[in-house]
Amino acid sequence: MDEFWVFGYGSLMWNPGFEFVERSQALIHGYRRSLCVRSFVHRGNRENPGLVLGLDRGGACRGMAFRVASDKWDEVIDYLRARELVTNVYLERHLPLQLSDGRTARAVAYVVDRAHEQYAGALDALAAARVVDVSVGQSGPNDAYVFNTLSHLKEMGIRDRWLEQVVEEVTRLRATA
Repeated sequence: MDEFWVFGYGSLMWNPGFEFVERSQALIHGYRRSLCVRSFVHRGNRENPGLVLGLDRGGACRGMAFRVASDKWDEVIDYLRARELVTNVYLERHLPLQLSDGRTARAVAYVVDRAHEQYAGALDALAAARVVDVSVGQSGPNDAYVFNTLSHLKEMGIRDRWLEQVVEEVTRLRATA
């Protein structure tokens, strides 16, 4: 391997937490950004789990890719594993992606483990909104996480229609409450 890329689809996009030598928007096919991971700690609890992002099968996902200098590979992979594999709800994969300038590369990405107890499945926007609207964990309310994620995506010029629908449904739920 002569290049080491990391693909981010959630907070990793705006808060990678590691050194990189190049950053580019990127597209991965075969996976989509989804609120498909039950959060038992940060955005909910065991009795009332929240939802956080996972990279789930199907569709395509626009995110951010980071190229890491060769002398930082070990340090970055150790950091990513500590950050992403805490409860083992994600699986580490090397996936092909297309960078915004047309180049192709393979990147480390963390996809949801559909067999894990925290996998929530493919929820529609209203079902996700009902969870997001009421869940709170150690890191705060679930809606703050979702609204903040959508705000960051917009700042980066990345459109996620499904996440926009979830936010619209949360807003609608509150308007009718």
